[in-house]
Amino acid sequence: MGNELFYFFLFDGTTLFHLITFEAIIMKELQYLNKYLSTYRGKLLLGILITIVARIFSLFTPRLVGNSMTAIERYVNAGETNTDVIQTVLLTNIALIVAASFISGFFTFLMRQTIINVSRFIEFDLKNEVYQHYQLLCSTFYKKNRTGDLMSRISEDVSKVRMYFGPAIMYSINTIALFIIVISYMINIAPSLTFYTLLPLPVLSLTIYKLSRAINIRSTKVQETLAKLSSFSQEAFSGIGIIKSYNLQPTIEQSFSVLSEESKNQNVALAKIQAWFFPLMILLIGFSNLLVIYVGGKQYIAGEIEIGVLAEFIIYVNMLTWPVATVGWVTSIVQQAEASQKRINAFLQQEPSIKDGASSATIKQAKIVFNKVSFTYPDTGIKALEDISFTLKPGETLGVIGKTGAGKTTLLELISRLYDPSEGNITIDKENIRDYPLKELRHAMGYVPQNPFLFSESIEENIRFGNANASLGEIKQAAKEAAVADNIEQFNKGYQTLLGERGVTLSGGQIQRISIARALIKDPSILLFDDCLSAVDADTEEQILSSLNRVSQNKTTCIVSHRVSSVKHADKIIVLENGKIIQQGTHDELTKVDGHYLKLVKKQLEQTA
Repeated sequence: MGNELFYFFLFDGTTLFHLITFEAIIMKELQYLNKYLSTYRGKLLLGILITIVARIFSLFTPRLVGNSMTAIERYVNAGETNTDVIQTVLLTNIALIVAASFISGFFTFLMRQTIINVSRFIEFDLKNEVYQHYQLLCSTFYKKNRTGDLMSRISEDVSKVRMYFGPAIMYSINTIALFIIVISYMINIAPSLTFYTLLPLPVLSLTIYKLSRAINIRSTKVQETLAKLSSFSQEAFSGIGIIKSYNLQPTIEQSFSVLSEESKNQNVALAKIQAWFFPLMILLIGFSNLLVIYVGGKQYIAGEIEIGVLAEFIIYVNMLTWPVATVGWVTSIVQQAEASQKRINAFLQQEPSIKDGASSATIKQAKIVFNKVSFTYPDTGIKALEDISFTLKPGETLGVIGKTGAGKTTLLELISRLYDPSEGNITIDKENIRDYPLKELRHAMGYVPQNPFLFSESIEENIRFGNANASLGEIKQAAKEAAVADNIEQFNKGYQTLLGERGVTLSGGQIQRISIARALIKDPSILLFDDCLSAVDADTEEQILSSLNRVSQNKTTCIVSHRVSSVKHADKIIVLENGKIIQQGTHDELTKVDGHYLKLVKKQLEQTA
């Protein structure tokens, strides 16, 4: 809607044809936003009405000035000496000009309040839509895209699009209303003078069209380089400890300088193109003023128009200066919005590979069955699991052990549906895992990943992420079961201690145990632990396992580890190697067989001896 508005004032067919063609091209990406225009059409229509009213009242000023000039001319030509009449006319006109300006200013204020507010509503809706879509996309998406780029699209790009809905539409409507009203009136009182006054405008429109194409290309490059810069900065801040420990500051600074230089060059290139707009428009408006003075002066001398008409036209031309000048600015906004929306659409058009199940079934007993499951990572082609079959009954604990890269983590990711099997199927309570709604499936699970993530909140809030309704007493009990309560109480602020980003103020073991507490407080039907005891000592590990054994009596539990001590109490243990099950049984059964598990037990006993 917004970017077609400011082309109505064009007069030559060739230019109009080119701009309509260009219009169709740039609307390809912005058409996605039409649903928002429909949602807020009431407010936008009100804004258009207010704009028209504001412009109508703004036209009283030049007309009253023209009438005043004509009245003065007639008074002088008549040679009258009584000034009362002319003073009355002038004072009345002045009062009307003040009143009209006040009313026009008031409606202009309402116009901004209406249309700019709509743009903020749309910005809010679009950010929420992008964020919600981010949450739907699968793990593969996040492995392929950098965090800084994702942040750039939801912040910088959405802000550019907001400008399209706000200033671009507002000034476009304002320009259209002013041009239609002013030009209609100008044609009515002096057709030939109007023609000469508006003669430079088709040249201006063609120039805008040419420059806009270059702006679109350069705007896209600016946003791309900004995303690179954001991604690099985010990674540098996240890995500041590694950078300092390896004394990489000079290398990082040099890389940052290269990206900054590229960003600067792209922005300067864009600014150079944008810098042409205003000088060209002021030049052409100035040329229109000269034409008004020259042609209008000749017509006044010839007696074809009154002096007031000439004064009116000069004011009209200058009234059109800012609207015409904003055409370039609005065009630039639209081009940048087009480039930004293209980047946003690239993500919004991506379909999540993990689809929500259509079944209304709920997980109750949590019996898990793997039936000849194989999985190959789609991005790398690596086969992580091959022909995996086992049954995990309700209340049982499964231990999964194996070397790094054996496929242990992948097995848990398949249970939580971060990925779907390439072959075979997984059932929970005899229902295919793909058929469960994702919300229902993950609500039934408490998952502690291999690299747990803590938010920049208090310890209490980080544990409460597992259960938003948990009381402080329940939080303390979960921390106690995770063997981290004593550590927390030693902090000055206890459970109110604020954590740094990703929990950097805590040790690795403390982060793992708080993550375990977060899973336990959820009280799920299924507990999944992915090597989450690797950073704790043997005594703490035994204490946590004892708690887990107690709280998981009626839960289906899967513990992944590379340490025998973490899985030896499990009801069933499977040993993975190169994605295949090479042994399975209880700890006692497997230690009686000369195999991989027994070798692992002996090796770890030697290391602790």
